[in-house]
Amino acid sequence: MTTSLRDATRPATPWPFTGRADELELVRRSVAAGRGGLVVTGPAGAGKTRLVTEAVRGTDRVRAAGTPETRDIPFAAFAHLLPEGVTLHRAVQHLSGVRLLLVDDAHLLDGASAALVHQLAVHGRTRLLVVATDGAPVPDAVSRLWSGELLPRLALEPLPREETAELLAAATGTVLEPLTVDRLHRLGRGDLRLLRELLTAVREDGRLVPVPDTDQRAWRGPVPITQPVRERAAHVLDRTGAEERETLERLAFAEPLPLSLDPDHLDVGILENLEAEGLVTVDDHGAVRLAHPLHGPVLRAAAGRLRARRLAARTPDRTGPALEAERAALARRIEQADVRALEAPVGEWLVAEGASLPTSYAALRARFARLRGRLREAAAWAREGLRTHHDDPDCRTELALATAQSGDGVRGGAESAAVTWAAAARGDLDEAVRTAGRCDPYDAVRLGAPERAAGRLTGVFAAHADALAREDGPALDRVAEELERRGFLLFAAEASAQAVPVHRDPLAARTARTRAAALARRCQGARTPALSGLVLGELTARQRQIVTLAAAGLSNRQIAERLTLSVRTVGNHLYGAYTRLGAGDRGALPWLVELPERQPA
Repeated sequence: MTTSLRDATRPATPWPFTGRADELELVRRSVAAGRGGLVVTGPAGAGKTRLVTEAVRGTDRVRAAGTPETRDIPFAAFAHLLPEGVTLHRAVQHLSGVRLLLVDDAHLLDGASAALVHQLAVHGRTRLLVVATDGAPVPDAVSRLWSGELLPRLALEPLPREETAELLAAATGTVLEPLTVDRLHRLGRGDLRLLRELLTAVREDGRLVPVPDTDQRAWRGPVPITQPVRERAAHVLDRTGAEERETLERLAFAEPLPLSLDPDHLDVGILENLEAEGLVTVDDHGAVRLAHPLHGPVLRAAAGRLRARRLAARTPDRTGPALEAERAALARRIEQADVRALEAPVGEWLVAEGASLPTSYAALRARFARLRGRLREAAAWAREGLRTHHDDPDCRTELALATAQSGDGVRGGAESAAVTWAAAARGDLDEAVRTAGRCDPYDAVRLGAPERAAGRLTGVFAAHADALAREDGPALDRVAEELERRGFLLFAAEASAQAVPVHRDPLAARTARTRAAALARRCQGARTPALSGLVLGELTARQRQIVTLAAAGLSNRQIAERLTLSVRTVGNHLYGAYTRLGAGDRGALPWLVELPERQPA
């Protein structure tokens, strides 16, 4: 359990701006004519400055910024814009002609500059974009901008996991496998500067390795502890109290640890102090963890070899009981038809370390992810099980199901449980429906054949089959809501998509379509027949089948042979589909068949 120590020079080239589409539009609207501006707040490194810079790119604006070194110098932030010795009144008059003023790091403004920004907001002649960091002391004149309702406030949340994946792909020019994305997202905690630091170090160390049979790359092994990373953890490393440092290091090597009054375990008094300083957290079950996932690797790196041997209660060969507890919790959730997010850090830690996973755990973790609609993540967990046990049937089945429902098809012979979805991925819906329900009766419902699942389902899944059989749009909407509440995002998306054509009310149909598309975007590229109907809903069943095959690259003759049709009939169906879809030719079909998240803007 070692962690490398290195100090690398980082390139200054900015990453491409990715995601934040809604926030970007909000900032742009806030500085349009007739608007007073906006305050943008958020945690350090969340991309606040980059967001507002992108929003005002190409516009005429003036920029000012606070700095730690000049907090005691009057009007220091505006020194480049104001004459020397200016009063507040004259400063307001001097800047009244500025159309747009961008004030960055407003939490670091000196008092006079903060008062000037406040007065400009009161007068309303200058549109203001003000950026401040959460958790830092803010001058009263700045905080009154939003608390006094002078300007609206956008509280920027950390970049979501899905948008983080897009950013990483754009920045590296490659696709990172989902478990690597999850690890980077977890370590970065929304701090894009830290994320960049980690990814750059990982790439420079050559730790991004190809994932077999995919176009993805994965990172396994220790966190690179560069100098900037150490600096971010300085408040943990610089603990002078021996008992506090000992407690933090024990957590670093064995978190989570149970809270106990037994002095041989964790000292509650010390934990109270560390919790008050925001260095540890205690959950509802009494489990104690370090507050930031980066702190563990840094503490382990600094412990030294002998100290690490004494403290290393967690090693890959000593995680059996904890891993089994996670496996049992996941299985219990599946049995209860509740697949909402569940913390399972031991398995994630083993994967990060590059250790092998028991196939029973890997397959169950893959199934849990697949049921949640996280298909790429499911495939990644299945591959982790197959990495050391190449022929494990459960992991092979989960990999086949995840890839088939992603529209990627199945390499080689499909596992028996995945035959239905392999056929659907090929565009052979007749075969998919014919085999649906052999292993899982709910497959038949998802493929639009609820009669094949009659009497074989319970709970929300039975309600789904019943609503679909009765072509009851409102009932399908209710089913989708319940499936979403339980964490079955892909199933919820499919139920909403199935509600679209059976709704009699056009507004209800549009609402269901919008909801289906929004849910589908969260399902990591899922492409199932029900979701294809979001785009191809105006086509007949035969047209959808032929268009799907054509989009996959099959010629008219190949389609005719597969479906036992004449080439002329295939051509006629395609022509009718082109007319309804507004497509000029076959080249447009792959874009039309894709889910909304993959269509070009």
